[in-house]
Parts: sequence; C-alpha cells; structure tokens
Amino acid sequence: PLPLAYSAIAAAETAGATLLFPGNLYNYGSPLPAVIDENTPMRPSSRKGQVRVAIEDRIAEATERGVRTIIVRAGDFYGGGRGSWFDLVLAKEITRGRITYPGPPEVAHEWAYLPDFASTLLRLAAIRETLPQFASFGFPGHAVTGHEFTAAIARAMRGKLETKRMTWWLIHVLRPVVPLCRELSEIAYLWNEPHRIDGAKLGAAIGAIPHTPLDLAVARALEDLGAIS
Repeated sequence: PLPLAYSAIAAAETAGATLLFPGNLYNYGSPLPAVIDENTPMRPSSRKGQVRVAIEDRIAEATERGVRTIIVRAGDFYGGGRGSWFDLVLAKEITRGRITYPGPPEVAHEWAYLPDFASTLLRLAAIRETLPQFASFGFPGHAVTGHEFTAAIARAMRGKLETKRMTWWLIHVLRPVVPLCRELSEIAYLWNEPHRIDGAKLGAAIGAIPHTPLDLAVARALEDLGAIS
C-alpha cells in the first residue's frame, strides 16, 4: 500500500490536483476511543495502523509543498461491490441462511455505506477552494451494534438467519506463521471495542451529510452481491 499511496501523492503534486484520501480507523490503535474526531491522537497498535500513519505523514509533507489534500476518515466500507468484511465474512454464507459476525453482538461498530461516502467526497471536492490546504474530516456512517446490523440483514433477506461468531481463536493461533492471520489478529480490537465517528466538523462544512438509512443501505448492499433481487 505504501508505494501506491506515495505514487498517488506524487501524481497529485505533479498535476497540481487535489488529493482525496480515504482514511480509516487503524491509525488509532487499542484501546480505541469511544468517540473519534479530527483531534483524536493517533497511537497505532498494528502494522496496518503504522502504515496508515506513515502515509498520512507523507501527505502532510506534500501539503507543505502546496498539494491540496482532503482526508475523509470512515469505518468499514460496505455496498457497491465485493472485497469488504460485509461480503467476505458477514454475508459469505447468506444464501445458506447464515451470518458470521466478527465481534460481540452488543458492541457498537462503525460502518460506512460506500455510495454515501463517495457522495461526501464529491461534495467536499466541490468546495475545496474554501477549505484549508490540508483538510481532514470524520465520516459518520452507521455506528451500530452487531445485533442491529445483523437484524437489518435478516429484514432484508425476509427471514430468520442463524448468526455465528467468527473463529478468531484460529486466526490468533496462526498469527506467528501466517502473515494474513497476523494482520487480522492485530486489528481484532476494532470488533471488541465500541466506537463511533463524530461528524460535526463534516456537517459544518457541507451541511446535511449523505446518509442512507441502515435498512435501505444493507438491502442495496445485498442486492449488489446478488443475494436478493
């Protein structure tokens, strides 16, 4: 990820373009603050978090050289296609009537519906000349418990679904020998520690923040995966 990010920064600098960067929550580490805003200290506790902080440090350096930057920080993306926790874990066995949830069902987790996030980026890009050279915003998506999120999935599927927990113990055991398991193990805290993103600064900048209701967003995400029609 570092070479790709650095290439994007260099391209923006060469072209005199505005760099729109999707930030995430890896930067903050464990223990994770219950409420995260633009002033929350970054104390990464994982390799992924350290990489993200390194990228944002490089972005800050480029900003000092004149690159206009907008960082929008969000939780776990879902909707619009494949490649997220939503389809790779939660909905992997949805057609068999099963949901796999990665964390305790009573813990709040921050989700970001991708079409809402994309709309937010466009609205910020439209007012970029009014923003500071380096602008950072938190995107408040759906900060809901596992109970609430899986219930929304069940409503969209119009039926009762079996919910099971992800087998983290195996991932933790394999951590020393399997690189992917090591990285997943390091970010398990994101599912065990309740958190949400404060969107006050973003709302002050663009007004009403794009926000598809949870039930509709989940249903559309399942449609994107072909799980419902």
